[in-house]
Amino acid sequence: MASKAGWLLTATAALLGGCSLAPDYQRPAMTAPVAFKESAPWQVAAATPAPSGKWWQAFGDPALDALEARIDAGNFDLAAASARYEQARSLVRQARADLFPQIGVAASGERDRLSANRPLGKGIASTQTDKVVGGSLAYELDLFGRVRNSVAAGRANAHAAAFDVEGVRLGLQSQLAATYFDLRGLDARILLLRQTVDSFQRAFDLTDTRHSGGIASGIDVSRAQAQLSSARAELSSVEIDRAKDEHAIAVLVGEAPATFSIAVADPQTRPPVIQPGLPSTLLERRPDIAAAERRVAAANAQIGVARAAFFPNVTLGAQGGFESIGGDWLNAASSFWALGPLQAALTVFDGGRRAAQVRQTRAQFDEAAANYRQTVLDAFREVEDDLATQRLLVAGEADQAAAAKAAETTRDLALIRYRDGAADYLEVVTAQTAALDAERALLQVRTRQLQAAGDTFRALGGDFRAGK
Repeated sequence: MASKAGWLLTATAALLGGCSLAPDYQRPAMTAPVAFKESAPWQVAAATPAPSGKWWQAFGDPALDALEARIDAGNFDLAAASARYEQARSLVRQARADLFPQIGVAASGERDRLSANRPLGKGIASTQTDKVVGGSLAYELDLFGRVRNSVAAGRANAHAAAFDVEGVRLGLQSQLAATYFDLRGLDARILLLRQTVDSFQRAFDLTDTRHSGGIASGIDVSRAQAQLSSARAELSSVEIDRAKDEHAIAVLVGEAPATFSIAVADPQTRPPVIQPGLPSTLLERRPDIAAAERRVAAANAQIGVARAAFFPNVTLGAQGGFESIGGDWLNAASSFWALGPLQAALTVFDGGRRAAQVRQTRAQFDEAAANYRQTVLDAFREVEDDLATQRLLVAGEADQAAAAKAAETTRDLALIRYRDGAADYLEVVTAQTAALDAERALLQVRTRQLQAAGDTFRALGGDFRAGK
């Protein structure tokens, strides 16, 4: 009979082992547009595809490549995200441990002297050594899926943490690229301002010479001096901004700013033309979308955990070993064992606590689903923003380049007219100011183009794939 009961218990556990009270999971539905509104018609046929690996290499800047390569090893925000992922993996292992029996072993030894005057002792003292060695087993029969759903929720959260690591990495790569492009834009302005200071110095020397010869007035000299000093002051201000960018890059790659430097240069990098692909592919490309979806799956599994509280918690225990006060005690005569207890615990009344927990987990699922849908919409918006920015900056650069060229021509003609005595120095100052403003604006447009291209790669997910 005992063997039949054991077989029946095993069969019942096997039949109910697949029972799960979590709802069937489906990814929250999101309707993706057929195409990005801003992706055409401005793109050319020879568009540069997004690299399958290191997306920043599309810019063709070796210095940027070298800096990006240092993020994985040096950035501490990324290290912290990786540590959070390891914590999530450990939580999964902890939850999985409940799927297996908990086995323990113990041994003890005790020597006792019993009083001769003890009850029923018959006036005879007794000394004995009690030796025990044995083991125990405890196992929760996961009949209603509480443990399995806890494991599923933990595993989904661990996947989300892994995608978070990818998201942090992509964000840091994009931040580094944006800061680097800003620094190179400031480099171009520094070179421009150095040339401007030299030009203004020559203009001041010319004006001062003309003033010494009685040809130019003192007002002209003051105006030339003001232009020269303003250019020098702007150069100092731009150098301050560049130093801050350099320090920010040092921190991103995990190095102290005091030991880090980037030489001033103007590599004349041009932004690549990016093919964004179809909006539907964005759901698989973005790590933040993948992480949000995994958190929805985790919340779905938690509903099953909360529902399981309405059903009995069934546990099985067993123990066995050897106990003897004799010398040869590891034998059949000294053995002991016990199967059980088989316990089933069920809370009959809890004042609505379990029902409230189920409602809470359902609300958490609804929150996670809403967060997922919002993340998807934000991703679509970011891509559209970046594509629109790139498209409009193409036209803006052409117009600004034309404006800069015209302003340079005006400045040169104004200086010639001043040398010939056909104009006063106010005309030169006005033309110089307009030319510097136009050239500065052109450099800013080109910097924004590079930053917009880098952010487009980020918005498209970089080289991330949810299924890889």
